[in-house]
Amino acid sequence: MQSFLALTSPGIEVLLADEIKNLGGEQVVQKPEGVYFSASLALGYKISVWTRLATRVMLKLGEGEALNKDQLFKAASSINWLEHFTSETTFAIDFVGYSEEIRNSQFGGLTIKDAIVDQFREQGFERPNVDKKSPQISFQARLLRDHVSIYLDFSGRGLFQRGYREHSGAAPLKENLAAALIIRSGWLADTSKPLVDPMCGSGTILIEAVAMATKQAPSIHRASWGFESWLKHDEDLWQGQLNKAKNDSATALHDAQNSSLKVFGIDIDARVINTAQQNTRNANVQRFIEFKCQNTNDMKNAYGHSGTILFNPPYGERIGELPELVENFVLFGQKLKSQFIDWRVAILTSNVELLAMLKLSSFKRYKFKNGPLDCQFALYNVDQKQLAKDAVNPQSSFAEEDSDFANRLKKNIKSLKGWLKSNQIDCYRLYDADIPEYNVAIDIYGDYLVIQEYAAPKTIEEQKATKRLQEVLYWAPKVLQVPTDKVILKTRAKQTGKNQYQRVDKSKQSITVNEHGALFKINLWDYLDTGLFLDHRKTRQIVAKKSKNKSLLNLFAYTGSVSVQAALHGASSITTVDMSNTYLNWAQDNFALNKLNGHKYQFIQADCLDWLKKNTTAFDIVFIDPPTFSNSKRMEDSFDVQRDHVALITDALKSLAPDGEIFFTNNKRNFKMDFDAMEALGVKAQAMSDITRDKDFARNKHIHNSWSITRK
Repeated sequence: MQSFLALTSPGIEVLLADEIKNLGGEQVVQKPEGVYFSASLALGYKISVWTRLATRVMLKLGEGEALNKDQLFKAASSINWLEHFTSETTFAIDFVGYSEEIRNSQFGGLTIKDAIVDQFREQGFERPNVDKKSPQISFQARLLRDHVSIYLDFSGRGLFQRGYREHSGAAPLKENLAAALIIRSGWLADTSKPLVDPMCGSGTILIEAVAMATKQAPSIHRASWGFESWLKHDEDLWQGQLNKAKNDSATALHDAQNSSLKVFGIDIDARVINTAQQNTRNANVQRFIEFKCQNTNDMKNAYGHSGTILFNPPYGERIGELPELVENFVLFGQKLKSQFIDWRVAILTSNVELLAMLKLSSFKRYKFKNGPLDCQFALYNVDQKQLAKDAVNPQSSFAEEDSDFANRLKKNIKSLKGWLKSNQIDCYRLYDADIPEYNVAIDIYGDYLVIQEYAAPKTIEEQKATKRLQEVLYWAPKVLQVPTDKVILKTRAKQTGKNQYQRVDKSKQSITVNEHGALFKINLWDYLDTGLFLDHRKTRQIVAKKSKNKSLLNLFAYTGSVSVQAALHGASSITTVDMSNTYLNWAQDNFALNKLNGHKYQFIQADCLDWLKKNTTAFDIVFIDPPTFSNSKRMEDSFDVQRDHVALITDALKSLAPDGEIFFTNNKRNFKMDFDAMEALGVKAQAMSDITRDKDFARNKHIHNSWSITRK
């Protein structure tokens, strides 16, 4: 009997242990790192070709203490490597684990490699070559609690790869995880009932389901095996097991021809459906699978009185995906209750809070890993018991009148309606954490809806915060009648310094909006901020009107919106300064949109603090909107608006005409103007925040601080 270790993904170990027992493995022990078992060489071959749940099967060669490098070297040297491969065979060592002295896998792997090549040399053979990319034979050392076990990679890597997938969708499931989901779903108990995957992608779940129902050995078409260059490999024994697996699979598939086995796949993407169909042909199970290109929302129950719906939906990880997913889950939950009574529903997701949108009660949940993501596999029975729960739960129907958030949104729309119409405003803030539990800001940009999620307070559980966000994502488009493909979700903490300008996507899309007759290019996708600070709408108008027939200096100009409004109001000259070339180009795009050009408009890329110290031109109006904090690599020192505002204003006064005016603003909460310093400078600082806040920001007293500064 030989000692083996089968590896798999987290969450599958218990199922793998059962599978190995059913295949004949003995002394089966399930542990977090995998499943240990004993088997003859013939049974080892059989398990390798039949396992659906393992990612690798490894054969133990030796073990020993490994408190330090010397002990590790000794343990590796105790194995007679010349019994396992020749010096002409390339090899690789995979090292897993660490100890107090063996702190990384590379060090451990090199130590074992040295032990191997030294043994070959000592016995008069050429040293074998290491090939990390495509070795002819591989070994794995596993260090645990100062004890090392060394294995031959018996099956070879990627045992989950069946060979039928030519291409896959955006986020394919590994075949062994798909198999685990099918087992956990319970469908295999009666495969005469339909199985439906409403977001089937490249068809992995359905292909695995049919292959399991028709008792197909999953690895009979595998191109290469880890044991092929192993000197103790018994080719006749292997071929016997492989041929038996092929014959048994062919017989079982033939016997299934007259069964009622039928599974169904739906996907909205026709190209993905074509891929799925090709994959089923490769797997030779096409006669059992029916595909349909359709939106899941349009799916109807044409499958029977009871069955299983099993799927792995998108998790909302990508930009723009989540708003549509939330709506889809709500609609899907309603569809299940109306058309799929007595069906089992099984869903794998890392976005557990999405499941709440179904308004169903799961009876079982399992934890799995899908790649790096922690996921839950939730099982539901859509039956009379479930409907009885709905009857006594008024929230189960997603009634609009039951949502505090939806009601607040409607109230805000009503409050702003007249003001928006009379001022011809199409970009505005509709909601800003009015209800603390729904901690988001909602902005309208023409036909688009931007939802910005603030970081939840530590007092609110993350799960509750996520659940409330998804309620927002459902109700906001509904109440505002905005299609979900025009809803943009951004997650942000209260930003400081340059963080508010960080890129979040690379779509390079833009739209054009109108503000009091000025046109602005807006990017709702690529950055947390959009190119237009809505809270400065009135500020822009005040500065623009003051700038008529005067010269304006716009510092920390961002995308130049203040400069554009001033130009349209007849400023005699405008100098726009910003450190970012990206935003300075954006400002010039905004000027071009408004057909503004000429020598009187200057754009300067520079550190505003440094530029002010060197500037010798005087301006009638100076507008300053610095970041709260910045430590940009382009700046010699950090900038803190509370600490450094006096120095900034002092330098700005040198660029101000004798009768000029400085408009100074920032968005630091609880900012305090240093009036004593202003007095010493001989200037008067007059607070303007109450004047510069427009109606849509009336509730947020801390959105910005504005000051008019003039010489006495």
